[in-house]
Order: sequence, then structure tokens, then C-alpha cells
Amino acid sequence: MRRFLVMGVMAVLALTGCGGGEPAEISAAGLSSAKDSTFVYLHHLDIVTDWDPASSYSNEIVAMENIYDSLTIYNPRTRRAGPRLAVAWTSSADGKTWTFTLREGVLFHTGRPVDAAAVKASVERTKRLGAGAAYIWDSVQQIVVRDPLTVEFHLKYAAPLDIIASSGYAAFVYDTHAAGSGDLAKWFQTGRDAGSGPYTVASWTKGREKELVLRAFDGYWGGWDGPHYRNVEFRVTPDPDRAYRMLLRGEASYVQRLNTQLFLRARATAGVRTIQVPSFQNLLVLFNSASGPLADVRLRKAVQKAIDYDGLITRMRGAAAPASGLVPEGLLGHVPGQRSRQDLAGAAELLAQAGYGPGGAPLRLTLTYAEGDDDEALLVRLLTDALASLNVQVEAKAMQWNDQWSRGKATDPAKRQDIFVMYWYPDYADAYSWFLNVFHSAEPVSFNLTYLKDKNLDERIDTLPSLATSDRGAAEKAYADLQKRLVEKEAVVAVPWVSTYQRAYLGNVQGYTDNPAYSNVVFVHDLIPGG
Repeated sequence: MRRFLVMGVMAVLALTGCGGGEPAEISAAGLSSAKDSTFVYLHHLDIVTDWDPASSYSNEIVAMENIYDSLTIYNPRTRRAGPRLAVAWTSSADGKTWTFTLREGVLFHTGRPVDAAAVKASVERTKRLGAGAAYIWDSVQQIVVRDPLTVEFHLKYAAPLDIIASSGYAAFVYDTHAAGSGDLAKWFQTGRDAGSGPYTVASWTKGREKELVLRAFDGYWGGWDGPHYRNVEFRVTPDPDRAYRMLLRGEASYVQRLNTQLFLRARATAGVRTIQVPSFQNLLVLFNSASGPLADVRLRKAVQKAIDYDGLITRMRGAAAPASGLVPEGLLGHVPGQRSRQDLAGAAELLAQAGYGPGGAPLRLTLTYAEGDDDEALLVRLLTDALASLNVQVEAKAMQWNDQWSRGKATDPAKRQDIFVMYWYPDYADAYSWFLNVFHSAEPVSFNLTYLKDKNLDERIDTLPSLATSDRGAAEKAYADLQKRLVEKEAVVAVPWVSTYQRAYLGNVQGYTDNPAYSNVVFVHDLIPGG
């Protein structure tokens, strides 16, 4: 992901659980029947790293958005928040008081009501834990329950709380009493849920191909009238060729990513639907600025210049668009005209200044990237070849996300990589999460995988939310200045492309759309299974 990412304690046991209480004696195979359709989602990376909705911050968004509800949901057509658990909301003239009116009659999977007190308890626990994307609630000073269906937020500074409440992470409303007198965090990590969404956990087996199965929650407020998928299977399938064959055989309903060649074949295949849409997701090449050879800014700039930006866009054949700075087009903070270009002569000159390059000492770098991602593999291959011509040897390793991220977070700097390749997309439809999560100081290390520690930079990042609300012109300038500093001056990151999503799914799946604010999420309840 993103990121393919996460916060929180990882579960070490693979247990079967159900959303409303103790582990259920149920298997995935027992869920399917002739009348209960199953939607099978293929992902190339691990599905779940963290089950706690307060700290969840990784690939599990694809499941969590089908299990939990937030107050609002982002509408990409209107570019505004739409109703979810909240059916209406108002804000004061100064943007510091927000009042949400809740949907009536909603139940958690545990059977308890989703009311204003539950909203207050969820947000307060998420804030208190301070993990994952909990920063989204930083502006909240006090939450007041006005009546069972009315909750009021008082803010320290003006903020767009309706959009914030639509975040794909940390905005979930959940039953904080689900574990009774037990430890709720531990209760979640065994594969249980306490959401109010259309699906609840049926089984979870960490490390298996069929990692996660969800089943319909009969009490879902959205109802089950008409045809719906009653079950959802999430399978980990790193090999894109195998994923494509499973789709053709009808063993998969949806493939989250195919390589470009397979996507073009899918477009011409009867019985298969495809969709290609712009996204808010970009690829980040993060340089270790704290230890190892890339602590030298000249070497970071040399690697930046060695990337074949134009060649990548051409070879990806529609799966990517050129990046301009850190922020994708469509979000506040996007800066046009900042497209990067390959410059091997400039790279050689910078290497020579540092004593490396052709005729100098050999430079050796380590790089990690996502297993099963052909686009990242293409980047690594082209970059490795370009750097080899400059007497730079790159030891590149494809890894599953959990392993890659663990290495990046190693407390011993000697065990970290020099270059970390990963995707990023916003937590809600705003550019702030790139700067706060990836470039703000963090101890222990989370996603700040450039390992920057700069108090002045941190202070400038911290002003972004209030600026975006009070002075958009000043916010635009602040975003532009920060991007120039991070990409050009400090050279801690390169951005090869912005992803264009290329999805393939069975022709009998009806009603699918792609929402860029929820990367890789399929809202399965919205789909209509065909015959």
C-alpha cells in the first residue's frame, strides 16, 4: 500500500472466529450452498496484519470496509462525504463544532446498538491508542452525546470532519464492549470483529492461500432483499498467471491486480469484464537517509536520476500515469509540471563526487519490494540495469508485505534496507497522510522508512490540516514547498508513477465501481451476482 501496510500487534495464532463472540465451529467450505453465492477476491499480498479497527493500517482495508462502517463515506463523483452510519450532519460557521445524526435501528454484529455513545467510545478509544491512522482525530477536543442518535464533536481547530470521518482507516465505529471484561485488543487479534457492516468474520487462517472468509450479517441495516453475495473469500495469490487462470475457470470473481499483458488479454476475453480507472495511489521509492551509503544526499540524488521514468510509463501500457511531485492529481497539494526524467550523466557525476561510479569504487545497495507485483518488478529490473552501468550493484529482494515491513522497521539500522519500494494512498481524500505518515519523524519507526528526523520539517507538516481548512492558498504553497524539499533538496524519495487501476472480474458480477478513496476495496454488498 500501501502501503501495503499496518499498525498494531500482529496475531501469532491462526484461529477461527466470529464477529459476535466466541470462536465459531465453522469452516469456509461449509459456507457455500447453491443459494448462497460466494465472491472470491484474489490479492497478491497477505490480507490481514492487524484486526483491531483502531490500529488497522494495511491491506486488511479490503476486508475491513466490508465488516465495519464509518460515519460517512467519500463520494468520488461529488468529491464530498455521503451518508453511512450518519444520515445528516452540520457544522458551525467557524468549522469547530460538528453535529452528526445517526441512522436509526443499526446493530453491531455483537447485537448491541450503534448509538451516539458507541460512536463516542469508538473514537475516544482510537484516539487513546494513538496507533495506525488515529491522527485523523487529532482536531477532536471533546465528544458530547446529545441523545441516542445525536453526537457532537468539538474541535481544537477547524477541520473537515465529514471528510475525515469517511477515512478508510481509524474512522470505524465498533463495539468497544465486545470483549466484555476481557482485553479488547487481544480479543480482536484472534480474528474476531465488532462491526456493523454487511459481513462478519467466518474464518481466518493466517498464512494460508484462502486466508479469510466472511459471511453475511443478517441484521445488517442495509438489508438483504434481492440478490447479494452472502459470502466473501479473500485468497492470497502472488502469481498473476495463476490468478488469471483461476478467473478464467470461474474459481475467482475478482483479481485485484494483473500485469499489463494479462490485463490486455482479459479485455479481449469473453466472459471477463475489465475496468481501468485513475487512482490516488502512487509508487514511492524511499531512500534510507539515516544509515548506510544513502545517508549521503549525493547518492540519493544519483539513484533518483537513474530511474527511467518515461520508459516505465511506456512499458506499463496504461497501468500508470506520470507523477508530478508527491501528490496525485485530484487532491489539494498536487503540483503540476514537476515530472521527473532520467539523467544518467547527472547520476554518474553525483556518484563520482562521492567517490563511486564508473572508474570509482563499486557501490552496493539493498532494495526490497512487493512479491507478485510485476510493475514493481519492472521498476527494479530497469533501475538495477541502469545502476549496474554506473558501477552500482543492487541486491533486490521481493518479499511479502509483513516481512518487508518488519525489515524496514528493524531496531538495528544495519538490518534495514537502503531502498524501500511501496505504494501509498491517502487515508481520506486529502494529501496530508503522505507527509505525516511517510516523512514525519516517528519513534518507533512505522512508515517513515526514509528515517528522517527533522524537527523543522515536522512542525511544517503539523500545520497542514489547519491551513487546508482556513487558507487553501497558503496550504497549496506549503504542500508545494514541502514536496520541493523532500524530492529535490533532501532527495529522500522518488515517485516513478501514479497507478491507474486495471481490474479484471467475472462477467456475471454486476454493479462494480472503483472508489479511489478506498484503495483496492470492493464493496461486495453493492454487487449483484449474475446467473
